[in-house]
Amino acid sequence: MDNNDYLYVCDYEKHEVRRWKIGEKNGILVAGGNGRGDHLNQFNSPTNIFVDQNDSIYVSDLGNHRVMKWIKGAKEGIIVAGGQGKGNSVKQLSSPYGIIIDQFETVYVADFGNDRVMRWYKGAKEGNIIVGRNGEGQQANELNFPTDLSFDRENNLYVVDYWNHRVQQFSIDR
Repeated sequence: MDNNDYLYVCDYEKHEVRRWKIGEKNGILVAGGNGRGDHLNQFNSPTNIFVDQNDSIYVSDLGNHRVMKWIKGAKEGIIVAGGQGKGNSVKQLSSPYGIIIDQFETVYVADFGNDRVMRWYKGAKEGNIIVGRNGEGQQANELNFPTDLSFDRENNLYVVDYWNHRVQQFSIDR
């Protein structure tokens, strides 16, 4: 939901994002909707959404291993994380899921396939690993398929660690 009570929904199978006002029967297309693909106006299985204070939407594009930003009213998105194919270098993601964006437009990504959380500063061509440097595991500094992220008021990062059946809290330098 955004600050204007619009609900945003990823349609994983139609490769699009729609927006609804509470009570409406038909949502409007706000991103994608051009079939599955890897062009800037397409998605390949979008999974998670973050809406910023300017009504831009950020979408984790699972099958394209990238995060896209769609400025309100845009016909195509901008790659803000990943987009260099599937992989585990700091320029790549592997099946990104949960995303959260801070007030500086820094993108935080639950990099599901790489068992890590990545941070991409605005305009950066590569990210940095902030959680999960040791690969899949059960230790406090390890993740096993992270799926979602959140910050609290003290800037602690919370990570849903799916296959470890836990939520972990991390203190990170923002």
